[in-house]
Amino acid sequence: MEQKQLGVFYAAFAYFLWGILPLYWKLLHHVRAEEILAHRMIWSFLFMLILLGIQKQWQTFFALLRQAFIQPKQMFIIFVASVLISANWFIYIWAVNHDHMIEASLGYYINPLLSVLLGVIVLKEKLNRWQVLSFFLALVGVLIMTVQHGKFPWIALSLAFSFAVYGLVKKLTNFDSSIGLTMETMIIAPISVLYVVYLHLKGMNTFSPSSLHSMLLLIGAGPATALPLLYFAKGAKQISLTLLGFLQYIAPSLSLILGVFLFHEPFTNTHVYSFSFIWSALLIFSFSKMLPERKEKSLRV
Repeated sequence: MEQKQLGVFYAAFAYFLWGILPLYWKLLHHVRAEEILAHRMIWSFLFMLILLGIQKQWQTFFALLRQAFIQPKQMFIIFVASVLISANWFIYIWAVNHDHMIEASLGYYINPLLSVLLGVIVLKEKLNRWQVLSFFLALVGVLIMTVQHGKFPWIALSLAFSFAVYGLVKKLTNFDSSIGLTMETMIIAPISVLYVVYLHLKGMNTFSPSSLHSMLLLIGAGPATALPLLYFAKGAKQISLTLLGFLQYIAPSLSLILGVFLFHEPFTNTHVYSFSFIWSALLIFSFSKMLPERKEKSLRV
């Protein structure tokens, strides 16, 4: 029981950190999203290397890295994962710093539903009638926002799709989360370094001792990225997927609250109708995931 409570704390804390992460990116609103992403990749990679050293996982990391280089398929999967997570991070940073936090939170509400849909299409998993209903309600919610606003909610769906596909790709690898993130950031880090050098040569870089505040914040993007992931990995090992599924709504809920009440983004009647359908879909979806667990417990009794 103590281990489960600790697992709940780790997972909830990870989602809490993800939920308030927009506050960090807002401190860097004067920096271009692509420059923030470049530094996020560089400092995440360096931070993860230090962490692997502390955890005495360097030997495992280099062994798996050699194995990945020998097997082109594994290296391609890691490359695809790194591109997807880079795209997801860029869109999210851009959305937060351009006052689209509400739509970004919508994306992470849709994400679990889209993940299951990909499981059906790609992995040939089966859906029950409650899950089908949840997809229909979520689709109605997205259509309401599209029709009423007259534009496709590309931020929300891009975030949901990129992270859902990222999760699917990660299923194809058996790497520890720390090692996986190190490999993914390692692939993009050289490109990020070249981009930062380019900005420096053009005199367009923000990373400069003359702006110590921005410099420290950009370095801090590494730990800010890695720490929630590590807490999540700890928590996920100790609690059920159903409980983890409930906890994952902490992050988009906090982002939504911040967007509406702290940054005063408009939350119109259209948002109310759209989110109501999607929240209903998530409740039904979460309930449908609990059914197999309850049946299994009743059989044990």
